[in-house]
Amino acid sequence: MRTAEEILREAETIAVVGASPDPARPSYGVMAYLLRSGYRVLPVNPGAGGELLGQRCFGSLAEIEEPVDLVDVFRKASLLPDVARDAVLVGAKTFWAQLGLFSQEAADIAHRAGLAVVMNRCLKIEHARFAGGLHLAGFDTGVISARRPRRPGAL
Repeated sequence: MRTAEEILREAETIAVVGASPDPARPSYGVMAYLLRSGYRVLPVNPGAGGELLGQRCFGSLAEIEEPVDLVDVFRKASLLPDVARDAVLVGAKTFWAQLGLFSQEAADIAHRAGLAVVMNRCLKIEHARFAGGLHLAGFDTGVISARRPRRPGAL
């Protein structure tokens, strides 16, 4: 079984299912981060059309005509099994469901087909952890201690 770090080091092309053209949405930020990190990113959103962040936007995984290493999903949990089936059909190596998403059925579908499965983890955060760039991803608090700092004048 490959670790998340191995998966991210080996991946070159990432399809982002549920990609949004709205800069306030998490999928947009993750796509921008992945592009800056050197990945080939293929946005998938049936309603978006055209381009997202300069990349051709696909209506479905089935429309992608090039190899996909990793399918990163930003859809509700009830849709994960269908996306897992599509990931299997396009020959993806990894099925990744973003933070807050889990489906045992989707995991079973992907595992049976030989895909690595990661669920309930943010790809951007995991990549930043391994690349030593949590501060660049906006997660550097500057706190070295786990102790809560005392407020001035507090007892």
